[in-house]
Amino acid sequence: MFRLGTLGFAGLLAATTAALAQTPTERGQYLVNSILACGNCHTPKTASGEPILEKELSGGLVFNTPAFDATASNITPDQETGVGAWSDAEIKGAITHGVRPDHGRLAGVPLAAVMPVNFYKAMLPRDLDAVVAYLRSVKPVHNAVADPVHKAPVHREAYPDAENGFTEAALRDPIKQGAYLVTLGHCMECHSAWQRGVSDHINGFGKGGRQFAPTLVKGFPSTWEGAKARNITSHKTAGIGAWSDADIKRAITLGVRPDGTRLKPPMDFASYAKMTNADLEAIVAYLRTVPSLE
Repeated sequence: MFRLGTLGFAGLLAATTAALAQTPTERGQYLVNSILACGNCHTPKTASGEPILEKELSGGLVFNTPAFDATASNITPDQETGVGAWSDAEIKGAITHGVRPDHGRLAGVPLAAVMPVNFYKAMLPRDLDAVVAYLRSVKPVHNAVADPVHKAPVHREAYPDAENGFTEAALRDPIKQGAYLVTLGHCMECHSAWQRGVSDHINGFGKGGRQFAPTLVKGFPSTWEGAKARNITSHKTAGIGAWSDADIKRAITLGVRPDGTRLKPPMDFASYAKMTNADLEAIVAYLRTVPSLE
């Protein structure tokens, strides 16, 4: 059964109004550092898994997969090794379509499939503008990362909500607002069933099962033994249907299950902890609607 929690429609309207009152740079800072969790991939980390703040967004995790080898790019405004020489339209093209500009280093080379542009294409124009504004404002860091090696054509599975898109008007509905945030957070990239190297958003939506191994992702704590994405459908036992709203929010922001056991990376709890309560409430409202799968 759908529960809106403490937010309410009036609360959501107030939260939406507050978001619109932010400057574009402030809105971009919020998105990049919370639901988008850009630093989870693009900021290098210490051996213990802590972000190296003086190198924020200058290139981070290393992915070695059967389809590609790639390092998360430098997205600071450094002119030579980052995106400082890119136009706003070129940055937006990279975020929403996975294409690099036709000039400079790696001209025209597509971004690796780990960049979730199939989710980011749903970003509302004001939010896309805001992200670009914030990326322009961060400290330039000179840091050249290794060139990607593509071993197969880049493939990203279409995500239904991103394909359908969102409107400002639709986001007045808490469930639609939650769906939008879950799309930007590309949650179902990991939490849908994983079939033949892609997420199954049709038959395994929210079912979980994707495996992450230290041999495939480098940059998390040296003690990290990998992880398996869990079921976040409304199933009462296999999923999170029996969890309270507070339980779900604690798992998202602190990485703690109702029984007290801890969740593992790559879930970026520290970033999600920066979300407003209104946004967390909307996400919970949406997750309550995800059909039950075991």
